[in-house]
Amino acid sequence: MSDETIPRRKFLVGAGLAGTAVATGLTQTMPAAAEAPAAAPAALAGAPAAPQAEPQSEPLLLLNETEHAFVVAAVDTMIPADELSPSGSDCGCATYIDRQLASAWGGGAKMYRSGPYFKGKPEQGYQLSLTPAQFITTGIAAANAWSRKTYGRDFDRLDPDKRIEALTAMQEGKAAFENFNSRAFFARLLALTMEGFFGDPIYGGNRNKASWRMLGFPGLPATYANVIDEYRDKRYVAEPQSIADFS
Repeated sequence: MSDETIPRRKFLVGAGLAGTAVATGLTQTMPAAAEAPAAAPAALAGAPAAPQAEPQSEPLLLLNETEHAFVVAAVDTMIPADELSPSGSDCGCATYIDRQLASAWGGGAKMYRSGPYFKGKPEQGYQLSLTPAQFITTGIAAANAWSRKTYGRDFDRLDPDKRIEALTAMQEGKAAFENFNSRAFFARLLALTMEGFFGDPIYGGNRNKASWRMLGFPGLPATYANVIDEYRDKRYVAEPQSIADFS
């Protein structure tokens, strides 16, 4: 793994610590302007080209192009292409996130959102009126606004080392988002990225079962009684199988 990429395991280890911020660190008001991503400044002719978004095999379901570009840049920084696996976007993590945000879960179908909205303790869970989809899109807008203020351009147009620096600032809660908690946003984004990378490919991520092959995880099969004798005291290696393989 090159020096310009962030070791994926450092982000994965930090996930548990960052998660508690979702309940405790958010302000109670979200300005309406933050819910739509601001346009990038016109005077960026000298800015590096934005990273190419993953090839679209289907239209985006919820994210717009600006939001999708942010997600692709973020997942590729968290999961860079290396000897272990393809990049996060090549593994379908951005597709997974878009699908989840467009789902009933993303729309808050089973969330109580009638208030009151007080600053809660970690064990009290999520305490905002925003749906998961609104939370992510509002966070992306806040992240890009902070990135423009700090670096002069949107997050996806930053150089790789600056994207690492920016995500680290969010992870540590040092990125000063306006009326939004950067640490909580990072925690949710990281959780969705991990789900997309390690989950069943039927949901859009873990393309070609890349993470399962990396781990040696066999996937859906849950019983191995028929091969116990054959592989006794031996390593069991098999082609991973997903839900779709049994459909």
